[in-house]
Amino acid sequence: MYDDYYYDTGAAAVLGILALVGFLIAIVGYVLVAFFLMKIFDKAGVQGKWRAWVPVYNYMVFAKLGDLSPWVVLIAIGLSLIPYLNFLTGIALAVVLALAAWRIGLKLQKDAVWVILWVLLGIVWLGINAFDKSRWNPNIAPAPWAGNGFFGDRTVWDGVPTQPSAVAGPGYGQPQQGYGQPQQGYAPPAQPGYAPPQQPGYTPPAQPGYAPPAAPSNPDVPPAAPSAPPAAPQVPPAPPTTPPAPPAAPPAPPTNPTQPPA
Repeated sequence: MYDDYYYDTGAAAVLGILALVGFLIAIVGYVLVAFFLMKIFDKAGVQGKWRAWVPVYNYMVFAKLGDLSPWVVLIAIGLSLIPYLNFLTGIALAVVLALAAWRIGLKLQKDAVWVILWVLLGIVWLGINAFDKSRWNPNIAPAPWAGNGFFGDRTVWDGVPTQPSAVAGPGYGQPQQGYGQPQQGYAPPAQPGYAPPQQPGYTPPAQPGYAPPAAPSNPDVPPAAPSAPPAAPQVPPAPPTTPPAPPAAPPAPPTNPTQPPA
């Protein structure tokens, strides 16, 4: 009986020590994870270091930086606490966080294969991305689920920058920013000296308010001959061939002034 008592006491002490060690390891692991998340949040431009230390909320911010809706993570964490369903919901939560880690790795200049390290040793993945010299680059291709209303990130939080790649861009059913579709009935201006080729039998539609010039009523009749040219100017008279004769000389005076004339 005493042996059983000492045996039970010793087993309880061992279990207590193991529980204490496990609790300390969990505390140390959580502190390391929160510290690494704080460094990654700093690279992403998140304001407020406290966001990395709040349980559950820190992984919601992590998902938002990974272009996933933070409410998807919250739902997955809540479902993982339900008995008899925690195995399947735990797998779903691991897949969601892996997708977020893949997107965050791309923004930290990491290849897609780095997500394998996240799946195997997530704390090592966090430590490398927290202290390496990589810079945050949100201008990457949109996520495949960016246009999905459930998985895509549409949440706006003060202090957490909005990720441009989280919004569905061109190719996902949305036009580019600052680009407007051409108006109906609009034709671009023609280049000078250029006429687009027309197909045989095609008549371009008439523009509103425009009438083409009318064709001549009888195209077979040739145009009238031009009027007679003006007459040539008259030739001026020819100059005289011989000059006129000089005037005759006056008569000679008389030699004897006293003698009367005859």
